[in-house]
Amino acid sequence: MVALRACFFTLFSLLLMSVTAGQSVAETVRVGVLKYGTVNWELDALKNAELDKANGIDVEIVPFAGEDATNVALQAGAVDVIVSDWLWVSRQRSEGSDLTFVPYSSSVGAIMVKGDSEIATLADLKGKKIGVAGGPLDKSWLLIQGLAKRDYGFDLAAENDIAYGAPPLLAEKARQGELDAVLNFWHYCARLEAEGFRRLISAEDAASALGASGPVAAIGYVFHEKWATGSPDAAMGFVKASRSTKQLLKDSDAEWQRLAPKVKAEGKALIVLRDRFRQGIPSRPAAEEEADAAVLYSVLAELGGKKLVGSSMTMAPGTYWPQLQNGF
Repeated sequence: MVALRACFFTLFSLLLMSVTAGQSVAETVRVGVLKYGTVNWELDALKNAELDKANGIDVEIVPFAGEDATNVALQAGAVDVIVSDWLWVSRQRSEGSDLTFVPYSSSVGAIMVKGDSEIATLADLKGKKIGVAGGPLDKSWLLIQGLAKRDYGFDLAAENDIAYGAPPLLAEKARQGELDAVLNFWHYCARLEAEGFRRLISAEDAASALGASGPVAAIGYVFHEKWATGSPDAAMGFVKASRSTKQLLKDSDAEWQRLAPKVKAEGKALIVLRDRFRQGIPSRPAAEEEADAAVLYSVLAELGGKKLVGSSMTMAPGTYWPQLQNGF
C-alpha cells in the first residue's frame, strides 16, 4: 500500500510538472498612483480587460494620498512605477538618479473663462483675477506666462490678482464667478467645458507657440532603469499593456460607460472627459517628442530657474526611456 501511494504521488507530481512546465509565473508590477488620480481610469480598464495578463505581468495598484508619497515610495523601492513628469525625472537624473520616463498623456491644463466672458485673448487677461492650480512653478502656468510676456509684453503673475489653490476649489470659485479666469488641470477644465465654459488658451497652445512641433506628454510612467534592466519583460510588458489599454479607451465608448462611476461623470461631462482623454493619447515617435521636450525644458528653465530645474539648464540624457527609440 505504501509503495502504491508513493507511485501515485510520483505520477501526480509528474502530471503537475507537465501541466505547468510551459507556464511562466506572471511578474508583479507595483504601480503607485494618487488615490483619486485620472491614471486610475486607465489602470481600471487595464485590469478589467486583463491586459496585464495578456502581456505576461500582474499589475498591482498601490494607492497613495499625495504625489510626494508616490515619489518617496518609488525611490525607496516600495513600488516599481509611478506617474510624474519629465521635468522632475530630468532633475533627478542630473542629481545622479537613474529614473526614466515613458509618455502617458499630453492632456494639459487650459485657462478657462465663462462662455459669455468678454475675455477673448491672452492680452485681455491683464488686470484680471486668475485662479491657478499647481502653484507658481506649475509648467502650464510658466509656459502661458512666457507667451504673454513674449507676445503682449506683460507679466501675468505680477500684473494680475493671482489666486493659487486646490483644483476643485478653484473650479468651484470659477463657477461662482469669483474668478475672471482659471488655469486648472485638464480634467477639471473638461468638466467646466461641459458646463459651458470655454478654453481661452491651453498649455499645449503655449508650448507650440514657444517652439514645440507637436504634442508633448505632460505626465508619464516613471521607473528606475535598474529595475527595467533587471526585469525587462515586466517593464516592456507594462508599457505594452498600457498602450493596449489606451487603444481600448480610444476605440470603445462602451468602456467609458463602464468607467462612468469611477470617472464620476455622465452625459455631456463624460463625453467631454472621454474626448479630451483621447486627444491626449501619445502617438508621436519617441525621438520627436523627446526633442520637443528638450526645447520646452530650456524654455521652462529660463522661466522657472533653479527652483524648478535645479542645477541643470538642459534636459538630462536618458530622461525618456531609451527603449522607446526601438519603436515602443
